[in-house]
Amino acid sequence: MAQSLLQSSTATLMARATATETGYSTAQLPPKTRNSRVLILGGSGRVGGSTAIALSNLSPQLQIVVGCRNREKGAAMVDKLGKNSEIAQVNIDNMDSLETALRDVDLVVHAAGPFQQAEKCTVLEAAIETKTAYVDVCDDTSYAFRAKSLNNRAKAANVPAITTSGICPGVSNVMAAELVRAARSESKGEPKRLRFSYYTAGTGGTGPTVLATSFLLLGEEVVAYNKGEKIKLKPYSGMLSVDFGKGIKTKDVFLLNLPEVRSTHEVLGVPTVSARFGSAPFFWNWGMAAMTKLLPAEYLRDRSKVQELVKWFYPVVRAVDGIAGERFSMRVDLECSDGRNTVGVFSHKKLSVSVGTATAAFALAVLEGSTQPGVWFPEEPEGIAIEARELLLERAAQGTTNFVMNKAPWMVETGDEPKRGWIRNIRLNVQKRKRN
Repeated sequence: MAQSLLQSSTATLMARATATETGYSTAQLPPKTRNSRVLILGGSGRVGGSTAIALSNLSPQLQIVVGCRNREKGAAMVDKLGKNSEIAQVNIDNMDSLETALRDVDLVVHAAGPFQQAEKCTVLEAAIETKTAYVDVCDDTSYAFRAKSLNNRAKAANVPAITTSGICPGVSNVMAAELVRAARSESKGEPKRLRFSYYTAGTGGTGPTVLATSFLLLGEEVVAYNKGEKIKLKPYSGMLSVDFGKGIKTKDVFLLNLPEVRSTHEVLGVPTVSARFGSAPFFWNWGMAAMTKLLPAEYLRDRSKVQELVKWFYPVVRAVDGIAGERFSMRVDLECSDGRNTVGVFSHKKLSVSVGTATAAFALAVLEGSTQPGVWFPEEPEGIAIEARELLLERAAQGTTNFVMNKAPWMVETGDEPKRGWIRNIRLNVQKRKRN
């Protein structure tokens, strides 16, 4: 495959994204899947709703089934989507309800989080039982690897399934896989370090579920890998200042326990892997770090207690979001043993839109036959075939303000001084004035 994506600019991708009035480049699905029925669980929520809208725009002939518990919210989403959509009331904790809903669809997209501390992969098990293709937006390590343990059952049932297939994890995994593939084909060295860095302004406009996920992650020890050795670290520690390039510049990010760390370590064979996240305004980072010190880990791992926290914090978060916006960026860094360093950067002005577009890109890849039977991570070639990665990233990148792949760090960095740097300079200047 030509390496056009690895050398493409944001302008090229965005030019391709203007083919329709919606701003999306429509997907030309094979005739047998063009009118497929896609059930989106959590379809009236922020992530599921965004996915439904993106799928409808990318492939207008698809039949979108909005799976939800609240019929009123589901009806509002169907009104947005138009004639090729309908509602299905589904209880994801009830196997009978799930199997009834899945028997009439070709693909199920599981966007009904949070996935943290879920004891079973009920939706995936129902998909295997009904022989329905499956995609989820899981962002929890335990859930992701529990899903992966169903690989042989999915193979036996001839069911293609991808777990952790949203934007981060998801698109970020595919970006990492492409950086590693390019390095191994073009470099004399071996990949030795992979670093994921994520930034959102506020909650990214994605609702209380994301806030709950963030709080739950604060109760988990961070798993990272150092020279092949598994290590455990404190959540929201290990701050780094990362330059996300134009439009975002330098932001502070902190360690979190995310599934792409383990999956890319195992699948791509990179010995040192870590993932970090940061938010804005910068005092949110202080608050998150303070929570890990003030609240016991057991408290932060209790879903009922976290839901109470969300009720208290969410109105404040939404008010601040109105000022902060919902910009989003991720940067994937790869270092090789021969000194070769490359990065991929993906930035969007609205996370709530971008996550739906990314998830829709995975759904389309499955419908197009890119995924083999079994349960796969996005970076596995059986999940997203190597030759299908370019198209997936192109679709996911529609609407981005900055998207680059396989570039040297200096080619994407702005040289912007971290916020903590200018705060330190202000303090020094004040001290100098006092001394004078």
